[in-house]
Amino acid sequence: MQTAGQRTGLSVRHRRLIRRIGVTAISVSITLLGLVALTFFIGRMLPLDPVIKIVGENATQEAYDKVYRELGLDQPLLHQFISYLSKAVTLDLGNALTSGRPVMEDIGRVFPATVELATVAMILGTGLGVPLGVISAMYANSWIDHTVRTLCLIGYSAPNFWLGLMGLMVFYAGLGWVSGPGRIGFVYEYSVETRTGFLLIDTAMTGNWEAFRNAVSHIVLPASILAFGGMTYISRMTRSFMAAQLSQEYVITARVKGLSWRRTVWRHAFRNIAVQVLTVVALSYAFLLEGAVLTETVFAWPGFGRYLTTALLAGDMNAVVGCTLIVGIIFVTINLICDVLYRVLDPRTR
Repeated sequence: MQTAGQRTGLSVRHRRLIRRIGVTAISVSITLLGLVALTFFIGRMLPLDPVIKIVGENATQEAYDKVYRELGLDQPLLHQFISYLSKAVTLDLGNALTSGRPVMEDIGRVFPATVELATVAMILGTGLGVPLGVISAMYANSWIDHTVRTLCLIGYSAPNFWLGLMGLMVFYAGLGWVSGPGRIGFVYEYSVETRTGFLLIDTAMTGNWEAFRNAVSHIVLPASILAFGGMTYISRMTRSFMAAQLSQEYVITARVKGLSWRRTVWRHAFRNIAVQVLTVVALSYAFLLEGAVLTETVFAWPGFGRYLTTALLAGDMNAVVGCTLIVGIIFVTINLICDVLYRVLDPRTR
């Protein structure tokens, strides 16, 4: 049977949890509101006329005025923003001027391609970045460490679009090891039965292995380019975390007791940085989802980044604001997940 003190303590913990959830919800709402407001008002101030994009430059003044009123552009700017927000709450982000379809429908159509590309890139980047960071810390100031750090410097310095162009020139045009731009060859494009929107999964589920191999040959190069950038960040952060752990007393104690260097690092030190590495990987994944714009443009990848680029060039602010809102939601969601995982997996944060 609980004492009065225990019941009081439980109540206090519940109140703290509710307060924390409330503060987080308010913070997220303000962040997303500010993001949408900033994008919306900047879009309205740009010297772009969405009406011209719809009716064309040779339209009559009457047709122009009619579309102008239908878009609500005759209303005060604040009224336009409030109207947009009221619809955005119900996930109505308006119609894209470039396609004529609802923005959410367009995003739902192109987003799986970006998720697939970013996921493959993240698997490659994490699989290489974490071991390289640990090994670099294990052999600090050796030729191995200098090689890894130089590789990371190149990854930070070289822009993705340049790496993409060089990759196409060498591995596609020169050596012929991979397929060219696009997500899948034209021959297989209409033979794939769409179930999930993820091409690798759909082709594997239906047993269309020729299309699967073709899709793999298309995704390997752009995913590797994206993975290179993610790998450098993950590697550098992992090295920093591991170097801090290797200077701790428990590492020296383990070595004095006769534990091998490799076993000390991977079994003891790495366990203490696993949560931090997980946070870095999760945030890197969010950056890959948002930062694939140039890579998708170079490789003609029909994903979220290319859709956003096309909308920007066409002055389609409905699509631009909608994409910005989706990117903001992704970042906020992944940050919240990282925060929760950090508290669950690391008792010290509690």
